[in-house]
Amino acid sequence: MAAVLCVGLTTLDVTQRVDAFPAPGEKVRSLDAVLSPGGPAANAARAVAALGGKSALLTALGADALGEFVMASLDPVQVTAVAGTTPVSMVVVRDADGERTVVSRNASMPVVAPDLSGLLAAADVVLLDGHHEGLVIPVAQQAKAMGLPVVLDAGSWKPVLDHLLPLVDVAACSSGFERSEAEVHSYGVPLVIRTHGAKPVTWSRNGSTGEVPVPAVEVKDTNGAGDVWHGAYAYALASGADPVAAIGFASEAAAVRVGAVGDWVERLARWQDSRSGSRSC
Repeated sequence: MAAVLCVGLTTLDVTQRVDAFPAPGEKVRSLDAVLSPGGPAANAARAVAALGGKSALLTALGADALGEFVMASLDPVQVTAVAGTTPVSMVVVRDADGERTVVSRNASMPVVAPDLSGLLAAADVVLLDGHHEGLVIPVAQQAKAMGLPVVLDAGSWKPVLDHLLPLVDVAACSSGFERSEAEVHSYGVPLVIRTHGAKPVTWSRNGSTGEVPVPAVEVKDTNGAGDVWHGAYAYALASGADPVAAIGFASEAAAVRVGAVGDWVERLARWQDSRSGSRSC
């Protein structure tokens, strides 16, 4: 079974759907409200599990009711949580087109990594989101020493990336990531990928470049779509896919996410089952 260790941010998401985003000072009535785990690493870990992989998550959570709720909601992901806080993200999704706006505090206190030997020994691929420097740096260092592929979810520039990028094999960047492909390659990253929403995904490796189209889909909810992309990409790598060929699979999985309202995890699992009657990528 393909095994992925996801390392980074976990949040409690409070998500509400609205007909239109409120203007400043305006109150609006939501169409629906949902509490769920969120954050790049946690969403990616849930995607790996939904696709049939062995999913582990190393993160930080508070020893409080919020942390307990999130932990219980992450099953069947194997969660290792160090002492920290449980960030809360307020997510508002526009019903007509799935566009969303997010307010989140993210990681707010230093954390210390536990013994990583067992987590890394059980992993085929490591996926990092750049949050929780005290976790991602030691994980990347030890994974690199062990020869494990290291994938970075590069959503936005963070100071820790100056130290993290030299340890990365694949940097999968969002369209808004503040560094160019050439700048990312200059850190020694062999493969740089950039997603562009509904436009083709672009990549560069060893002087070669290319693009991979994404499936057309009716967009219902974009929240967490990039996280699902990264989780599916890491799962494909762990299953033995070529790093460039894995882009198409990840984009198909992300398309399932943006087309879902409600339990996207169950929908992703059903999609994976329907592809070939098995849980292989």
